Amino acid sequence: MRTGNISRKTSETSIDVEVNLDGSGVYDVSTGIGFLDHMLEQLSRHSLIDLKVNAVGDLHIDQHHTTEDTGIAIGEAVLQALGDKRGITRYGTAYAPMDETLTRCSLDISGRPYFVWKVSLGMPRLGEWDTELIEHWFHSFATAAGITLHVENLYGSNNHHIVESCYKALARALRQAVEIDSRKADAVPSTKGTL
Repeated sequence: MRTGNISRKTSETSIDVEVNLDGSGVYDVSTGIGFLDHMLEQLSRHSLIDLKVNAVGDLHIDQHHTTEDTGIAIGEAVLQALGDKRGITRYGTAYAPMDETLTRCSLDISGRPYFVWKVSLGMPRLGEWDTELIEHWFHSFATAAGITLHVENLYGSNNHHIVESCYKALARALRQAVEIDSRKADAVPSTKGTL
């Protein structure tokens, strides 16, 4: 089983994360930010990565630290679970439609973090979550996991649908990329021999 277990404690947050890349999409998520919880549940369910997150942060200040540190901790847990990345498919691309919305996510588990975000949101909040923090979550996750990540909303008008399709597209692309390629299960998918 490819698992990761991260405990991130700072003066701003206390976060415990467990992931199982070979799971079935079982989740137990609590961040204190309802919409973020909903998105992390989608991430787990549609990637089939088991995800446990318990985050306590300084929400009396704002949601920035909790959002950022949750992205970092989940990214670190995924990176830990990948180990030397032997046998992984490495690349993943997925389109996620949700009613009037369509989002594309492409990623490379390259060890070279890079992030492109082409998503526009027209509301300052979804539930109580500041929408400007959504991009920040994706950036924090990609950086910590060592992933090249491109997220583009192709069209859509409902902000809830746009954000949810971003997380679902990430989930499906991640599911592809972490899968073991049965034709090369013994090799790191790089001509360099390492990722």
